[in-house]
Amino acid sequence: MSDLFWLTDAQMARLKPYFPKSHGKPRVDDRRVLSGIIFINCNGSRWRDAPAAYGPHKTLYSRWKRWSEKGIFARIMVGLAAEHGEQKTVMIDATYLKVHRTATSMAAKKGGRGRLIGRTKGGMNTKLHAICDSQGRPLDLFVTAGQVSDYIGARALLSSLPKVDWLLGDRGYDADWFRDALKDKGIRACIPGRKQRKETVKYDKRRYKRRNRIEIMFGRLKDWRPVATRYDRCPKVFLSAIALAATVIYWL
Repeated sequence: MSDLFWLTDAQMARLKPYFPKSHGKPRVDDRRVLSGIIFINCNGSRWRDAPAAYGPHKTLYSRWKRWSEKGIFARIMVGLAAEHGEQKTVMIDATYLKVHRTATSMAAKKGGRGRLIGRTKGGMNTKLHAICDSQGRPLDLFVTAGQVSDYIGARALLSSLPKVDWLLGDRGYDADWFRDALKDKGIRACIPGRKQRKETVKYDKRRYKRRNRIEIMFGRLKDWRPVATRYDRCPKVFLSAIALAATVIYWL
């Protein structure tokens, strides 16, 4: 059992302020259940294959599903990321996440936002938009369907940008409105211009090389199988898997 994952006392102390209040009967041991949830998500195992040390697999799944729908895991990541202390540089980018057939089966409910799954040249995908700090730690995440433009993600993440000096992004974010919005916030854009531009856009090439850190961040998140391949139909549950991976890798 030495290869099992267990949250430490220090880690539990950081997570506890974000737990929902228990009403009525006290919850089952939070440390045991959350450690089991992290173990399953990290290894991409089925819930029924959870080691006995974590308790009944139905308890793990019920807690995961209930807290995911309430946005608890996303709230934990945002809360811990708020302590980042970044003042110099942030980066923005997006990546495709392959959708498994189990997430695309059955029709979506009417009146809902949909499953945020779209058809691209590579098949059915979901797109993850992210902001990270100069160390490559995720600060904010946003999920859309795979065919959605990077501009949509940039617009959604714009309001959550911290007060910094620079924002690094690739050509996909070269838009006048985005540059103007950054300027209004007092942020300098380090974004190369699109080839279609008539006038060449100057940018700091040396600084731009640091953008590889957000690519490394995406790579580490995709080491978690439920992130690299989307199995969940519900977009809230899928975003929770991403937020949990980001929390464990970077903020605990």
